[in-house]
Amino acid sequence: MKKKRILVVDDHPPVVDMIKIRLEYEGYEVLEAYDGQEGLTKARENNPDLIILDVMLPKMNGYKVSRFLKFDRKYRHIPIIMLTSRAKRSDAEKGKITGADAYLFKPYDPKRLLGLIEKFTQ
Repeated sequence: MKKKRILVVDDHPPVVDMIKIRLEYEGYEVLEAYDGQEGLTKARENNPDLIILDVMLPKMNGYKVSRFLKFDRKYRHIPIIMLTSRAKRSDAEKGKITGADAYLFKPYDPKRLLGLIEKFTQ
């Protein structure tokens, strides 16, 4: 069976590394991007099974990345989990409006993140 491919987009390398180690241990293939533009490019080039996306990113914020992908017929099927320290209800609502399938606040519960990934990659 082919491994599910997950793109992690966050501008903090330790966050990306921590998520990558956990997901690879669970059997996922992990791609990394460290700014919004790189995340959008890698999503379009690799068509991942799921994207974990920070909101506050250099070059292009996560809301714009999500919007570009969700309004493109070719990529709208990719589930997006926004994982961010922006913890206001209005931020979560904006995430949903721009296409996020789920919105998690940092610090996050790794088991909850894994549960969402499993749910969206079935």
